[in-house]
Amino acid sequence: MASTDAEPMSRLLKLAKEFNCFYLSGFHAGECRAFVVDGQQVGLVRPDVMKEILNYPEVFQVQPKYVQLNPAFRDYAERSARVDEVLREWRASGKFITLRGWREECHDVRTRFNTAPLLKMDRSATCLFGIRKYGVDINGYVMDPIKGLSIWLQKRSPNKQTWPGYWDNMVSGGLSVGFGIHETAVKEAGEEASIPGNLIGKLKSVGCVSLFFESERGLFPNTEFVYDLELPPEFVPSNSDGEVETFELLPVSECLERVLSSHFKTTSIPVVLDFLIRHGYITPENEPNFIQIVELLHVPLQTMYNQPQRKNKIAANGEANTGL
Repeated sequence: MASTDAEPMSRLLKLAKEFNCFYLSGFHAGECRAFVVDGQQVGLVRPDVMKEILNYPEVFQVQPKYVQLNPAFRDYAERSARVDEVLREWRASGKFITLRGWREECHDVRTRFNTAPLLKMDRSATCLFGIRKYGVDINGYVMDPIKGLSIWLQKRSPNKQTWPGYWDNMVSGGLSVGFGIHETAVKEAGEEASIPGNLIGKLKSVGCVSLFFESERGLFPNTEFVYDLELPPEFVPSNSDGEVETFELLPVSECLERVLSSHFKTTSIPVVLDFLIRHGYITPENEPNFIQIVELLHVPLQTMYNQPQRKNKIAANGEANTGL
């Protein structure tokens, strides 16, 4: 996807490449190993994590091309418990920066979104194994009679473990064990923005975006279920869970400049770009890299690890079908 002189890379395409930096890296040309559970690939392990995994041969079986969770762990509960023991040891010894954000809030690990979960792990640890995570984001917007379409943004609390003090979408939250998609959206809307029931009833599901980002914390193959919520001009969101410092309502042009700044949460940018595309503010006429940007908002995470038409079981020769 290299740019040419005839088609220079726009600022928006640079952003799209940033939040998909791992996807576009070619997975570091084989440096990462597939993470396999019950014969199926569910993630990727970087070399820095591999060094620690080697200390737990009773939990992780390391092969030349993949790392397998011990198949002797037969069910969801046992797998979850054994992995959790390792993660808590890593957390106590300060092995990985991401575990400083331990939340006692777990995400299910699945081969694909609608398949049965194989185990669960704390949300802070999923990036160590390249586990696909799911969340919800709400675009709160107002049709201002003077400023036109305007979008509510939140500034994250300076005390947040991740992206402290950065600008973000009005409402966002991870899909935790035991909560549905719409249920999570409603819960987060109440906690983060104090949106009352008479307004949340207008919540509209508008699809999803996906990305594959990498940072010093780990690997982030994330899918966000996106909602739009038109709010009355007189409504002002307020935070009730201590995770938001302030909210600001910005006209579309100012919102886009905020997103293009260095102070916006990188993994939330796809949600804003998707909104602006759907509402006709980013178009093929005003964005030279429109097609590439749209493609990079929908990275095929569901089939990236395992091809759906194949049974990804450990073969008789001991090799795993890793899909990559």
